[in-house]
Amino acid sequence: MNTLIVNAKIVNEGKVTESDLLIRHERIEKIGSGLAPSGAVQVIDAGGNLLLPGIIDDQVHFREPGLTHKGDIHSESRAAVAGGITSYMEMPNTVPQTLTQEKLEEKYQIAAARSMANYSFYMGTSNDNLEELLKTDLENTCGLKIFMGASTGNMLVDNPNTLENVFSRFPGLIAVHCEDESVIRANSELYRQQFGEEVPVRFHPLIRSEEACFRSSSFAISLAKKHGTRLHILHISTGKETQLFEVGPPDKKQITSEACIHHLWFNDQDYDKLGSKIKWNPAIKTRADQEAVLQAVLHDRIDVIATDHAPHTLEEKSRTYFKTPSGGPLVQHALPAMLDFFHQGKISLERIVEKMSHAPARMFRIRERGFIREGYFADLVIVNLTAPWKVQQENILAKCGWSPFEGHTFRSAVTHTFVSGRLAWKEGKLVEGGTGQRLKFDRR
Repeated sequence: MNTLIVNAKIVNEGKVTESDLLIRHERIEKIGSGLAPSGAVQVIDAGGNLLLPGIIDDQVHFREPGLTHKGDIHSESRAAVAGGITSYMEMPNTVPQTLTQEKLEEKYQIAAARSMANYSFYMGTSNDNLEELLKTDLENTCGLKIFMGASTGNMLVDNPNTLENVFSRFPGLIAVHCEDESVIRANSELYRQQFGEEVPVRFHPLIRSEEACFRSSSFAISLAKKHGTRLHILHISTGKETQLFEVGPPDKKQITSEACIHHLWFNDQDYDKLGSKIKWNPAIKTRADQEAVLQAVLHDRIDVIATDHAPHTLEEKSRTYFKTPSGGPLVQHALPAMLDFFHQGKISLERIVEKMSHAPARMFRIRERGFIREGYFADLVIVNLTAPWKVQQENILAKCGWSPFEGHTFRSAVTHTFVSGRLAWKEGKLVEGGTGQRLKFDRR
């Protein structure tokens, strides 16, 4: 059904304007005042609420195939659209790992049948799959992922010759997880000698330390500069790293970077309360690092805000330090968290939209998404800024059933989410029965 949204405050391309918007089929047909419905059309009165372009999350782990007891493409995409995320890019550390074009295409087939949001998947890198990487269709795949630090799934790429070959020969965007494994191993041994397996989780940021992050990020940047590689460094967690990046628009940079919700929201003072629920790789670090990452976002050193949504079960999260996996669910609460920052005066609405919608679209060259423009796909979110709601177990949609935000009351709520013109979330309820689309990229 076609949809007419009336009485909306559209936040788009640095401006807030009052307007109506007509969706016809998958796309935005008309933006303007006093639009009148014609033919079969549902009318949604936004009532002066915000209308945003759909959020594009460039880093999620939805755990399918092989780890579906934690989450799957259907369950986690449901949580995503409830949080205003209309498009996502998913990582290759599944079981089996996404190391061949065949395994990559199998994930696309699952998403085509089961994903409520639009989707793309990264091709994964190992120490010996270069020829498979070079077959990647850059117009139909978001990029290549390299784990330059071991994390969940242990896809560590540590062979110097492999890294040189990939950085010199892969023609598309390379996204990297940067932590130096030799530093982490040495730190782990020091704490294991002191505590055995029962290392308190508050030492996580000292084990996966600033040095580990900076050394690896610096190395990745040196490779990219040497070979002219299009590099994107994920989840920056330290103030020191932010100085590695230039200020400017993301589509003009060779080297870009990402901040994640958990590094903006939490700091090392929160481990005592939340424990392994906020154990991520890279680790959540000091309050000074937290503030520096936010400032880098505001001053355009860091280009996008994402989630690194990575669900694990509570049982898995209750294990001893070295056996507890890193990561947690965030897609449902990322936009509400950023809107809380708006209420606190830390960031503007225009900047939130820039970092979560426009910049990912520009940076990845996503075709006809990420903006509210006539002719573009109707990926849209309506937000009520004054609709507080409390995160509780019964309203958490991630399959793992918990959230680090549990007990927190957000000040704003997503009331409607449209995915490629289809209403997928309406006033607290999912609208099942449709699927998202495969993202396309302008990279000719």
